[in-house]
Amino acid sequence: MLNRALAAGLLVLAPLPAWSDLVVLQYHHISDQTPASTSTSPELFEAHLERIRTLGLEVEPLESATRAALGGELNDQEQVAITFDDAYASVWTTAAPLLEEYGYPYTIFVNTDAVGTRGYMTWEQLKQARQRDGVTVANHSHDHGHLARRPDESQQAWRQRARASLDQAQSILEERLGKTAPMFAYPYGEYDSALEAMMDKRGWLAFGQQSGAIGEMSDASRLPRFPMATAFGQLDGLDDKLRSRALPVDAAALPDGIVDDNPPTLTMTLPDNLRSEALNCFASGQGRMTLEPDRQQVTVRAPEPFSSRRFRYNCTYPAGEGRFYWFSQQWVDLSRPED
Repeated sequence: MLNRALAAGLLVLAPLPAWSDLVVLQYHHISDQTPASTSTSPELFEAHLERIRTLGLEVEPLESATRAALGGELNDQEQVAITFDDAYASVWTTAAPLLEEYGYPYTIFVNTDAVGTRGYMTWEQLKQARQRDGVTVANHSHDHGHLARRPDESQQAWRQRARASLDQAQSILEERLGKTAPMFAYPYGEYDSALEAMMDKRGWLAFGQQSGAIGEMSDASRLPRFPMATAFGQLDGLDDKLRSRALPVDAAALPDGIVDDNPPTLTMTLPDNLRSEALNCFASGQGRMTLEPDRQQVTVRAPEPFSSRRFRYNCTYPAGEGRFYWFSQQWVDLSRPED
């Protein structure tokens, strides 16, 4: 994805600050016996942990590190947080022993209705996990349903459905495990502005599945994570992700990603010290997009409509010292069938 020859030739106008942002890694299964789209092989997962250690990166608890990144408090500290969605059994049997060996904290986002069923952690395992230093359990909804409002759904019906899933899961987690961190991971990474408002009202940090680092201009209700399934987590691109920075655009001013026109148009404003011609943006499955710059404002649009429910625009910009600013806009076409 990164055009290094172009990056080398298009330097920024002024030196960029040396501060760092938070990189959050997202995993599901740690297994080579489960669906490839959501699985990371145990060998690759351990290689990730070893690479983090080799690079000298700090692995921190998700909540405190996220708040520090949003507050612009990391300075030159390069930090990583590790997360798992769905509380699959392999998180406990395979990932947890490795993480304990490395001494790395991590967060498990739990969809409570699945706990104890085949292929998932049990409540006893989650309780044992919570008792270990550095392990956090947080909300991933009750039923793992698609929580964005459906096209044929009334506002009242949607609100009742979404609130029930969020609050039932939170109630069960607190009843079973005690006080739970004020964090949420959107099922399938899907959200809309109304769902974001629910997160803000509850004071929850909310995480998607779009790639990128978390920085001072990120939005607490649509926080990025790097998906690390085997297809996306290969070692040849890992350093770029682990040492990436958040593209300094105001995330709160960007669209929530619900598609009105397909392909959608994305417009964002770069800060004065970044040159629009050094920005590279790619559309899922369609390659590099043509930029339409107007001074610091940049507009991108994929050349063809998408046939999938979810897709992304990913943008990178050289940040110096071999690092990249990284930004991803997830799009959701609600007219497409749910998974």
